[in-house]
Amino acid sequence: MPTDYYSVLGVERNASETDIKRAYRGLARKFHPDVAEDKATAESRFKEINEAYEILGDADKRAQYDRYGTVSNGAGAGAGGFGAQGEGFGDIFDMFFGARQGGAQQRPAGPQRGADLRYDLQITLEDAFRGAERELSFNHLGQCETCTGTGAKPGTLVMRCDRCGGSGAMRATRQTPLGQFVTQTTCTKCNGDGTIVPTPCETCRGRGRIERNRTLTVKIPAGVDDGSRIRVSGSGEGGARGGPPGDLYVYLSVAAHRRFRRDGSDLYLDVPIGFTQAALGAAIEIESLDGELPLQIAAGTQSGATYRIRGKGMPVVRGSSRGDLLATVHVVVPTKLSRRERELLEEYATIAGDVGEDRTFFDRVKDAFRPD
Repeated sequence: MPTDYYSVLGVERNASETDIKRAYRGLARKFHPDVAEDKATAESRFKEINEAYEILGDADKRAQYDRYGTVSNGAGAGAGGFGAQGEGFGDIFDMFFGARQGGAQQRPAGPQRGADLRYDLQITLEDAFRGAERELSFNHLGQCETCTGTGAKPGTLVMRCDRCGGSGAMRATRQTPLGQFVTQTTCTKCNGDGTIVPTPCETCRGRGRIERNRTLTVKIPAGVDDGSRIRVSGSGEGGARGGPPGDLYVYLSVAAHRRFRRDGSDLYLDVPIGFTQAALGAAIEIESLDGELPLQIAAGTQSGATYRIRGKGMPVVRGSSRGDLLATVHVVVPTKLSRRERELLEEYATIAGDVGEDRTFFDRVKDAFRPD
């Protein structure tokens, strides 16, 4: 029984050429052996679809098929799977893998932007608090000033590669039982650039860039934190073939401080005080990144109590506000007592008697200094 090619493509007998072509492309994508899960079934179906399109895609063959129900020139099964309009396995291959008949996929052959660079810089907490300027020195590929990055000797021209025609790629086509396959490789003469330099620049030897040392000053804003990044535009690698330079990114790390701990814009400070200051209260001076600050210790302060001093922490980057300074007091028990100090302490413990929490505190103090 003759094959109903209209049913194979799922179109009506009065379908237009555009409708047939659209149906063929959709089915070919669906049943292509490289993407279908059931490859055995897909291969047979894919062959049938190509056979149908070979007949219905050609006006003369379609007219003969419509009149006689067959085509007498041998086209059909076993015809190689190529469509009447030059579309077949090779074109479907191109659909999936991006190649196109009649032209190679090109690489950009014009000016290219240079690569970005990274510079790691460690600063102190004081630098982060006040802001700072640092001088950086590093090696990078800079644009050749002699040829302005073209790679050609001044007065000479950069030529289009005569091997690849400026595409930067070499294209080879081969026929297989399943259709036409196209392979593309990088041009070995121009290394994919699409251009060649007949007379190279003597300074950079045709590369357009030379390695040089660069020194620049970067401004660090107040309030930066560990992991902050500063972008210095146009200070990266020089561009290829006269392209613009990349950028320099300075990554900051803030060194640990001997006294302060940081959490966002807040600073934390441990403050040692004597147990008499904790019991009676006292006015003391504490350290800050602004200098000495007064702190009033309330009478009866327990070890571990925290005092918040607003607006004395880290500044906020690109802002006018500041975080807080949180001072945590720690009652320090002396490790050595004179005879008189011991007597007075024991006398106080006796006088205090059963005073609950206070007695418990001083009992612990006496136990700490009682000889074994």
